[in-house]
Amino acid sequence: MIKQTTPQKTLAKEVRLNGIGLHSGKEIQLDLKPAPENIGFVFRRMDLDPVEEIPALTNFVSKTDRSTTLVKGEQEIQTTEHLLAALVGCAINNCYIELNGSELPIMDGSSKMFVEAIEKVGVEEQDALQEVFVVTKIIHHIDESSGSEIMLIPAEESSFTVMIDFETKVLGTQNATLHKIEEFKSEIASSRTFSFLHELEKLLEHGLIKGGDLNNAIVYVDKPLEESNMDRLKAAFNKDEISVKSNGILDNLTLHHPNEAARHKLLDVIGDLALVGMPIQGRMIATKPGHKINTDFAKHIASLIRTNRKSNAPIFDLNIPPVMDINQIMNILPHRPPFLLVDKILELSDSHVVALKNVTMNESFFQGHFPGAPVMPGVLQIEAMAQAGGVLVLNTVPDPENYLTFFMKIDNVKFKRPVYPGDTLIFKLELITPIRRGICNMRAHAFVNNQLVSEGDMMAQISRRES
Repeated sequence: MIKQTTPQKTLAKEVRLNGIGLHSGKEIQLDLKPAPENIGFVFRRMDLDPVEEIPALTNFVSKTDRSTTLVKGEQEIQTTEHLLAALVGCAINNCYIELNGSELPIMDGSSKMFVEAIEKVGVEEQDALQEVFVVTKIIHHIDESSGSEIMLIPAEESSFTVMIDFETKVLGTQNATLHKIEEFKSEIASSRTFSFLHELEKLLEHGLIKGGDLNNAIVYVDKPLEESNMDRLKAAFNKDEISVKSNGILDNLTLHHPNEAARHKLLDVIGDLALVGMPIQGRMIATKPGHKINTDFAKHIASLIRTNRKSNAPIFDLNIPPVMDINQIMNILPHRPPFLLVDKILELSDSHVVALKNVTMNESFFQGHFPGAPVMPGVLQIEAMAQAGGVLVLNTVPDPENYLTFFMKIDNVKFKRPVYPGDTLIFKLELITPIRRGICNMRAHAFVNNQLVSEGDMMAQISRRES
C-alpha cells in the first residue's frame, strides 16, 4: 500500500565535497543541491555536454559486483550506495547530485562525511507530502546460488536487521540491527566498507582501487601474508610499513564497532533500497546481503509499487474503530436514509478521505435496478463518492453543521465493473489542489475487493446554510 505521510524534504542549501574515486583514483568534485518536490534523487554528470541526468531508480541499475552502478545510455555512476544511504538516513527525499566524473568519492568508505555535509547545511521541508510504501504482507526474496535472502514484514516503523556469515576465522558470523531510521547517523553512518585480502589482491591485479588507502576500507587478512605480498601492498598504498593486527585486520585501522562489517552491510542495504524511489515502512531482515540481491529485491518492490498504483486500493483494518461512525457522519452531512450512502469514515486528513459502504440487498434501489439481477447504479456510486468527499471538505471548517457542499462539476467518470449486493465499497478521495475560496478539486476512486470499480474527478463548493 502507498500512503502519504510527512512533508517531503530537501537540502536547505547546496554543499560541496571533494574526494577520490576508489577505483579510478581521480579527484572528484561532488555538489549536493536542493531539488523540487517529487524529483527524488537525480545524479548529474557535469563533465558531459550536454549534462547527463541519471535518476536513482532500479531501472537504471547495471553492475552490482563490488558496488551499485547506475547506467543511462553510455554514461554511468559508480558506487552510489553510500551517498544514497546518507540521504535516506537524513530523511532527504529530493536532491540533485552533481559530480564531474563517473564515480562518487569513496571518502572514508562510509556514509559519515556525507551525513556531516548534509547536517552542515540543514534540511528544509517542502509543501508536498511524501509517499511511503507500507508493507502489508510478508515480501520474501531469495538467491538460491548464494544463499542470500531478504524479507520484509509489516511493522509500524521501519527497521533493519542484517546477518552475515563469511565462514572464515577472521570474520565469522555478525549481526546488526537499526531499530529506526532516525538512528542511522549515530549507529550506522560511520561503518566503513571492508574487503578480504585475497579480494584486494585481485583488484590490484586488475588495476582497480587506485584511490584506496588503509583509511577507507577495512582489510581482513584471511590468508598467510608472504613477504612479497607485503612489499606489493606497501607500494600499492604508499606505506613504509604494513602489519597485521591481532584481530586479523591489516595495518593500524581501529574498528568503530565490533560488528562494523555487519553494520556496513546494513548501510549498503539502505542505500540500495533507496533505488525503489520512496521510503519503505516495514521490518527488513537480510541474511548474507549483497548489492545483487539488494537491487533485485528493490526491483521487486518497485514492481509491487507499480501494481499498487494501478489499483491504488486502500488497505484498512476493520478491527480498528472508524474515524467516524454513521452517527458522526450524520452530524456533518445533511443526507439521510435512504439517500445516505456512506457507513463509515476509515481515514481522514486535510488532503484525503477513505470511506466505506456495505452494499446489501435491502437497498431500496435494488427494487427497480434490476429485479432478478440487482446491480448498484453507477450514478449512486458517484453520489456515494461525492458524500465521502463532502466529509473531507466539511472537515476543513470549524462548524460543518452550518455548511453545505454543492458539487459543481464531475469529469473523467469511468465504470470498470458492476457492484452487487454483498459487496463492500471502499472510497478514496484525494485533493488534486489545495482548497481555495471554498472551491475544492478531488480525485475519486471506488474499490471492491481491491479492484477499481469506478472513478472520476469532482469539483465542489462549500456554502454557508441560509438562516
